[in-house]
Amino acid sequence: MSQHSIDLTVFLVVVAFRLGVPLFVPRFPLPAMIAAMLIDAADQTIFQRFTHLDLTNYQGYDKALDVYYLSIAYLSTMRNWANMPAFRTSRFLYFYRMVGVLLFELLHIRAILLIFPNTFEYFFDFYEAVRLRWNPVRMTKRLVIGAAAFIWIFIKLPQEYWIHVAQLDTTDLIREYPVAAAIIAVVAVVALIAAYKIIWPKLPPKEWKLEFDVDKRPDVTMDQVKQERISSAERLWDSMLVEKIALVSMIAIIFGKVLPDVQTSDLQLALGIAVIILVNTLVSHWFTRRGRDWNTVFSEFGAMAAVNAGLALLAFYLLPHTEDSIDLGSTLFFLLLLTLIVVLYDRYHPRYLARLEGAVPA
Repeated sequence: MSQHSIDLTVFLVVVAFRLGVPLFVPRFPLPAMIAAMLIDAADQTIFQRFTHLDLTNYQGYDKALDVYYLSIAYLSTMRNWANMPAFRTSRFLYFYRMVGVLLFELLHIRAILLIFPNTFEYFFDFYEAVRLRWNPVRMTKRLVIGAAAFIWIFIKLPQEYWIHVAQLDTTDLIREYPVAAAIIAVVAVVALIAAYKIIWPKLPPKEWKLEFDVDKRPDVTMDQVKQERISSAERLWDSMLVEKIALVSMIAIIFGKVLPDVQTSDLQLALGIAVIILVNTLVSHWFTRRGRDWNTVFSEFGAMAAVNAGLALLAFYLLPHTEDSIDLGSTLFFLLLLTLIVVLYDRYHPRYLARLEGAVPA
């Protein structure tokens, strides 16, 4: 096998894992999220060791795929989180990071990622770790904000500085300074043991057995979710639509900086995304009002993907091509990505609405 074939195979396998593993986050939040984080941490090392790929643009590629799996994680908080202070905190942390990544892609200033740290990721892990043994609804607003602040200040800020400002690589550090690396590892282990000895005995008794599948403990019924989706289909313009447009537009612009052959401007891309989401929302509401109940996310995704692919092909062949046109392949990728995010949003937001009435007050 030629080196080019090896490079392409390794790249496609890694990207397939980075795109595929996050799809398990909504149902198996903690193990799937940790797996996505590990793949994210390992992919550059894999590329360096097993390929001859040019990694000049790795930072943009990595941030785009980070945004992808963080977006699915955020949508899963709509699906699963019953603690409203925690949900609202996660929403802020997610969109705050998204703004930072977007600014980084536009300005290419690494310090921006220090100002907009990815606190959402570890806050998500914190919540889901609590859920393994305890009902997270019991967490107070003070505890939620305190956990987010601790993660932001003592975990993410040092990490973001290490990666994006100092641009240090852990593998290189271990190779060049093995003694210092060993000392740091010992200190970290001692700190973890001390935290375990001090904190673990003070934790409340566990409330249920260990379970990674969140669907084993449903907190809303499908009838409630269906009713909320029917109610939402009666109106077009609301905060739900605004959030979808903001969410998908930022994702598209960030991916547009990475994908080849995307020549359209950011404004044109955002406007195009807004129009497509409006059309998708109209179609989705039309189906809902006529009693179409999608049994699985795959069937809904397939139907909406067919609609969007048809729109893309129609526009590609009917509209005049200019130097600002988007390549057909990139357009179809955008639309599949858009369709996935919109379908997940449309399925999970009614769950959030259904549990909102009985949620922990702010």
